[in-house]
Amino acid sequence: MTPTRFLALAVAAAAVAGGCTSARHSAGPAAAPTPATTTVPAPPAPNCGDPTASSRPTAALPPPGQMPAGSYMRTIQDRGRLVAGVSPDTLLFGEVNPFSGQFEGFDVDVVKQVAKAIFGDDSHIEYRAVTNAQRIPDVQGGAVDMVAHTMTINCARRLLVDFSSVYYDAGQKVLVRTDSTAQSVNDLGGKKVCAPLGTTSIDNLGKVPTHPVPVGVVDETDCLVAFQQGVVDAISTDDTVLAGMAAQDPYAKVVGPRFSDEPYGIATNLAHPDFTRFINAVLERMRTDGTWTSIYNRWLGRFGPAPPPPQAKYKD
Repeated sequence: MTPTRFLALAVAAAAVAGGCTSARHSAGPAAAPTPATTTVPAPPAPNCGDPTASSRPTAALPPPGQMPAGSYMRTIQDRGRLVAGVSPDTLLFGEVNPFSGQFEGFDVDVVKQVAKAIFGDDSHIEYRAVTNAQRIPDVQGGAVDMVAHTMTINCARRLLVDFSSVYYDAGQKVLVRTDSTAQSVNDLGGKKVCAPLGTTSIDNLGKVPTHPVPVGVVDETDCLVAFQQGVVDAISTDDTVLAGMAAQDPYAKVVGPRFSDEPYGIATNLAHPDFTRFINAVLERMRTDGTWTSIYNRWLGRFGPAPPPPQAKYKD
């Protein structure tokens, strides 16, 4: 994919931000974002034990189309669609394909598995394009049933939303220009490093001892535009996201070891614990029947053989 296509996706993000399932857009020049070079330090994280421990599935999955009466899954079934928040511009995980106008990626395929478990097929999904900062408010406010958007599970977020078991293990790295001598984030002291606001990535940058200068923007797309236009020296976020950026920009490379652990979970409303347990049952099935590996190979197989799926941890 070329940088032009990525800029087209930025236009697509605006087109689908209202929650439509497809987008009509055309490629065009993108204005450089206006980054916020000051950030508010994150408050101390609460201690919740192991934040990746989720609610254990209580029973076998019910047959599609036969969700238990009174369950949140039955509410979704009766509505006729699953409303899912996803990214419109994170290559490989959640993006709007500029040719088909359809959402696609690893996260999108996970959403499809949940829809299949409820309805029997994946045609009953309403995708909502959400930014990183919108993920929690949209779940809390009921705008979406679930969010699958490269979202790290942590204790602070667990106070606000519920999470499934881990469905993907990521970690934070940095992307720099191919002629850069930087070997890790520690070599970027005093340099402007972009990360999306409302993410663990921007918080983690503030903890790097060599003091890179965090530059917060709305979404990953804005980081890539700022990087390509020379507004920032580097980008730091999850290695999964950076891999997609490097695949689009021949003048960029990902360097260094991971300097954080970013376990991804599906966010749901705290008021619907039965839905979290249902999603965990779907994820268990995906781990055991080869579906998770198949999804990995489809989207990430170019980077090497699929690892074992993340093993679920339960708190009950």
